[in-house]
Amino acid sequence: MQAQNRKIDTLDLLNKVKFKTKLPFINNIFQDALNSVRRSSSNGEPDSLILVEKSDDRYKKSAGKIIRYILVQRYGFEQPFTDTANRIAYFGTRLLNSLHLKTKEFVIRQNLFMTENTPVNPYELADNERYLRTLDFIQDARIFTASVGHDSVDIIVITKDLFSLTGTIDVSGLNRAKATGAEANLGGTAQRVQSSILWDKSRNPKMAYEALYSKNNIGGSFINGSIMYSQIGGARVEDIESENVFTIHFERPLVSPFSHMAGAATFSHFISKNVYSQPDSLFYQYNYDYYDGWVGYNIGTHFEGEHANYAQNRRRFFVAARYYKSDFQVVPMQIGNRFDPVYNPNQAVIGEVTMFEQNFYKLNYIYGFGTTEDVPTGFNISIAAGWHKQWSLERPYAGIQFERFLVSTKGSFAEIFGRVGGFLHKNQVEDASLMGGINYFTRLVSYERFRARGYVRFSYSQLQNMVTSEPLRINNPYGISDFATDSVIGNRRLSLYGEGIIYTQRKLFGFRFAPFIFFDGVMIPQPGVAFSTAETITGIGGGIRTRNENLIFGTMELRMVYFPRTVQNISPFQVMFSTDLRYRYQTNFVHAPDIIYLNRAFP
Repeated sequence: MQAQNRKIDTLDLLNKVKFKTKLPFINNIFQDALNSVRRSSSNGEPDSLILVEKSDDRYKKSAGKIIRYILVQRYGFEQPFTDTANRIAYFGTRLLNSLHLKTKEFVIRQNLFMTENTPVNPYELADNERYLRTLDFIQDARIFTASVGHDSVDIIVITKDLFSLTGTIDVSGLNRAKATGAEANLGGTAQRVQSSILWDKSRNPKMAYEALYSKNNIGGSFINGSIMYSQIGGARVEDIESENVFTIHFERPLVSPFSHMAGAATFSHFISKNVYSQPDSLFYQYNYDYYDGWVGYNIGTHFEGEHANYAQNRRRFFVAARYYKSDFQVVPMQIGNRFDPVYNPNQAVIGEVTMFEQNFYKLNYIYGFGTTEDVPTGFNISIAAGWHKQWSLERPYAGIQFERFLVSTKGSFAEIFGRVGGFLHKNQVEDASLMGGINYFTRLVSYERFRARGYVRFSYSQLQNMVTSEPLRINNPYGISDFATDSVIGNRRLSLYGEGIIYTQRKLFGFRFAPFIFFDGVMIPQPGVAFSTAETITGIGGGIRTRNENLIFGTMELRMVYFPRTVQNISPFQVMFSTDLRYRYQTNFVHAPDIIYLNRAFP
């Protein structure tokens, strides 16, 4: 009898959730945002909202109430989140729906933190909604509470998939072509299968392959797993050699401040292949295995007290330990016994204590084209110490990293970061690393059918007493990524990047467009040369980005840049086309313990 009543209640509530619902909080799924909806008059489709909303505000009124039922509703591609009373049904959405299987309900339920017959934790609901949006196959998600009497609520989980079939074709003249195809949500079961094939006339053999399989949240454990084999591995030295790679990887991210455990384990085998018939003097022959494992425990996940004050303290301490090893069976003869950060055998044991406190705001038009993006506010401080061995050199290591996230009620936000670390050897600090900087996004400006936002990135980096570390370079995220050379090096680096972007609301086959302009400037003076006399390398340009928010592959970008000063054979004018750029702002509560490196992005 209870099961029958539950079925009737569930069907009744889901019917209310549908398009012309009587539940006011569903009729406009973004109703609780601080800004209102602006509608388009061209095709009847509602415009995306300008969101500035604190993630947990919606749930505080339900804190401590008992969860009666958890209901799951999955939208099709014709159903916009901005106005559930309006369906956008045309050839494109009908085609996507016919080719796509929605994520299975049990998969959504496996990715929920809460269970029935337990009290509502408003912060956990907010974390869960955010986590659902981080899944590769989910476009957007909302979690709502519906009061049932004075002390109970029903939870309504609404998700909308990304179209999971994807593929790319990369053709370079008549001599090289690469094709990739993938199903990122096979049968709606959160499994990804992907394969690639490369044909290159200059290779021997001319054909090469790659295959990958991955599974999200294996058995509801929040452990993700993947296995990959590739004959198309990226080269490590000026695109000379190719790699064959086999990798198996498992990870359990810290999905919420209320989670206890996080960690990962990886095994990889790498072997270089001289498929381009290079002479022995140029070909870097190597063969090595890579082992990497870490585990951490989150302290402070339980709090006692009244339900109204349930878990308001978001501050946590996370303790983690990591071991990794690059075990070379063959080292390139060009390296020999000298120190090299890429080709030396190395291993390390690192422990780390992290204190973090993060809440989130829901914003949009950052990397995406209107879909919800979760931006943190709070801080993260990590102190690491351990032992490191590179070739025959063994040294203790220590480092500290911090991040501070700030969000204004008008929608501007900033990330301030700093890192410092080094090795102790013979009473001296060696390979000392220092970096500081800021990423700043202006508030979103709206004018009629246009949205505009600015972005500024500044950083300073410095190395001291270099022994084994590579010098600071320009061709990385903290320099000028478009300046494709590793010949500009030094031990100090000052960089500034500025960008202005305009998001248009009109669509072409579901794609929205965003033109942008940018400025890039970097100074890397030679040792002993002052910044005031060093030459600045600059890049000035613009381009356009486009994305269909229903599709799983990322943003496409056409980018043009002019370099007033170049080196080597770099052309002063460059045109680049990139695909699968990230389309959502991403952040992590914690990361694997690591040594500070200044030529690659922070994890």
